[in-house]
Amino acid sequence: MADRLLQIARVAGAFGVKGEIRITTFTEDPLALARYKILKRENGSHGLTITQARAVKGGVIARAAEVTDRDQAEALRGLTLFIDRADLPPPDEDEFYLADLIGLAVESPEGVAMGHVKAVNDFGAGDLLEIQPPKGQSWWLPFTRETVPQVLIAEGKLICVRPDEVE
Repeated sequence: MADRLLQIARVAGAFGVKGEIRITTFTEDPLALARYKILKRENGSHGLTITQARAVKGGVIARAAEVTDRDQAEALRGLTLFIDRADLPPPDEDEFYLADLIGLAVESPEGVAMGHVKAVNDFGAGDLLEIQPPKGQSWWLPFTRETVPQVLIAEGKLICVRPDEVE
């Protein structure tokens, strides 16, 4: 897990004329972006160094050491920003990060292997797990206590009750 990158933001474009950047954040607290300071690109290379940030609806307006004017800020539009998983604080007991679910084995309550978690997404109606079975096409599972009664991070798996309509 330590070397895994997690996407936490995307550059939405320039803000104003002095090189500020509008950034859409995917963190609970938008200003967490400023606390991480150094953000990476998807390939792990250096992305941006945040020097200042203020919260706005949908994210932050930030200054970055690498950006001095509007043109540079606008050129970053669409850049996805990541941090190392190891940079996140440890979750409290009986808590986990949704990103930690990716790759976990998925089993039925009877212990039958159903595949693994391919992705976790929220398209607006709550978290969904994309389950990749050993063969065939992936399918989506609402991430609720009813459909996922147990998450066993230490064991590398979660228990899944597949709804009838997914069959």
